[in-house]
Amino acid sequence: MSSVQMILIKTELGDIKAEINLEKAPITSTNFLRYVDNRLYDGTTFFRAVTKEASFPNQNVPIEVIQSGQVPKEKEYPPIEHETTEKTGLKHVEGAISMSRGKPGSATSSFFFCLRDEPELDYGGQRNADGQGFSAFGKIVSGIEVAKKIHEQPREGQRLKLPIGIISISRI
Repeated sequence: MSSVQMILIKTELGDIKAEINLEKAPITSTNFLRYVDNRLYDGTTFFRAVTKEASFPNQNVPIEVIQSGQVPKEKEYPPIEHETTEKTGLKHVEGAISMSRGKPGSATSSFFFCLRDEPELDYGGQRNADGQGFSAFGKIVSGIEVAKKIHEQPREGQRLKLPIGIISISRI
C-alpha cells in the first residue's frame, strides 16, 4: 500500500487535489478516508472561514483556515486518538489538511485547510490552551487558489453566508 493517497475534492467553486499521508498520520488518515470511501462528505459544505480579523475564540492567535466535513451526527464514527504534529512530523503549513477537534481525542469528521503557514496550530502552539495542537494529515497539491476563493466568500463572523457545496470527495 502506498504511503500517500491522492484525493479529489470537487466543490462548487472548483477542484482541490490533496495528498493524504497514511505513513506519518495513519490514525487520522484512515479515519478521513473512511468518510471519503463511504461518501459521507458528498453533499456537505465548506461552512467556516476563519480570518485574522475574525479569529475567535482565541483572538490573540489569529489563523486563516476554511472548515468542512460536518456530517450528520448519527453518521459520525467514534472520535479518534489525537496524533500530534510532534508525533507525525507533519506541520500546519500553507495548504495543510488537518482534523478539527475540541479536546484531544475528540476529532470525528470535521476537517480544515490552512491558507498560510500556521505554526500556532502545531504541537506546542498557542491556539489551544492544552498545547496539543491539531492533527495535520496531508496537504493540497493543486487547487490552493480554490481554497483561497472559498476563504474570500462573504461571511458573518466565521460562518460563510452561503456555504460552498462539496459535490464529492474521492480517492484518485
